[in-house]
Amino acid sequence: QVQLVESGGGLVQAGGSLRLSCAASGIIFFHINAMGWYRQAPGQQRQLVARITRGGNINYADSVRGRFTISRDNAKNTVYLQMNSLKPEDTAVYYCNLEQLGSTWHWGQGTQVTVSS
Repeated sequence: QVQLVESGGGLVQAGGSLRLSCAASGIIFFHINAMGWYRQAPGQQRQLVARITRGGNINYADSVRGRFTISRDNAKNTVYLQMNSLKPEDTAVYYCNLEQLGSTWHWGQGTQVTVSS
């Protein structure tokens, strides 16, 4: 069974940085189509933040491009999100996502990121 364990959320002042980690277990690298991060603020829909495919293609939301960096460690089945120059509007619950071959999606439990002004 695929499990995603997230870590690294917290409270930070505007302009600060945080690094999120998401470790996947119960699946091998070659069965992963992509991994990424989504976020959901109160009253809003869950939205893509950043995504990296098995082949290394990366997508960012326009709102985070240039401030956030997604990376991965294939040997550890772990994806990271380095978030710099954080803004209050980045406040949300961040969810790790794994797209398995065959179009099955898996989600982490979510980690809260709060950016104070």
